[in-house]
Amino acid sequence: MVVQQRQRRRGSGSGAAALVAVGVVAATVSGCSGPADASPGVDAAAAAAAVREAPDALARAGTSKARTSMEMATGGTRVTIRGEGAYDFARWQGRLKVVLPKDAAGTSGHRPITELLAPGALYMKNRGAGVPADKWVRVDTTALADGNLVTGGATDPAAAAELLRGARRVSYVGEEELAGVPVTHFRGVTDLARAAREASPQVRGALAAAAKGFAQDAVPFDVYLDREGRLRKVRHQFSFTNQGRTVAVASTTLLYGFGVPVVVQLPPHRDIYAGKVRA
Repeated sequence: MVVQQRQRRRGSGSGAAALVAVGVVAATVSGCSGPADASPGVDAAAAAAAVREAPDALARAGTSKARTSMEMATGGTRVTIRGEGAYDFARWQGRLKVVLPKDAAGTSGHRPITELLAPGALYMKNRGAGVPADKWVRVDTTALADGNLVTGGATDPAAAAELLRGARRVSYVGEEELAGVPVTHFRGVTDLARAAREASPQVRGALAAAAKGFAQDAVPFDVYLDREGRLRKVRHQFSFTNQGRTVAVASTTLLYGFGVPVVVQLPPHRDIYAGKVRA
């Protein structure tokens, strides 16, 4: 990928939500690496510009398949929540199937959760916690302290990309290959407040909530862009406060299969659960 300056193109708290958040993320991951020094011959300003423009490249691509993982650790045991699906970056909608980790006995204690992602909203089916199997839970992501960057067990792919709008201290790491695709690896730190200000309107409210709710405003990242400037992989390391303690979570989003058909049908109001969600 040739790193160069390009003109940016842009398109034009409920109690139930809090209860949904409890229990999905409640562990700690240690260790966050900061950005390395820029490699000789690579202009830092151009590197930062390439990273910040990644969301625009995704909008031009339209759609992609997506894989997500969220790594946590508790009591010395590492736990990973995985998701797989697809996202439409033009319509700001996506669908993921999120698989929770097995218990200590090696058995799965929960059916995969189907998640529908839309501007300002997260819909979950098979949520459990007293929700009927045929009902969806709707969460207002602008009312979540983390803006749904970690609550659902998977970071919204659009939000993961839009976080890069706040990239600073960006350094060029090198040219690599990811699943057979040549990519350029950058490392840096995202400023959450700046990302919220610069984000597209569809995710601005959620990122603004995250900027207020996270323990640290700076989010270290590693990002891999292809020759078209499209985001192929990004790993964010978040830190936030949950019930008085600091929680660290590493979230990875992998995008591939650009241009695939993506159909997301949001549930009608009658299928959305209006009762109490247990913690």
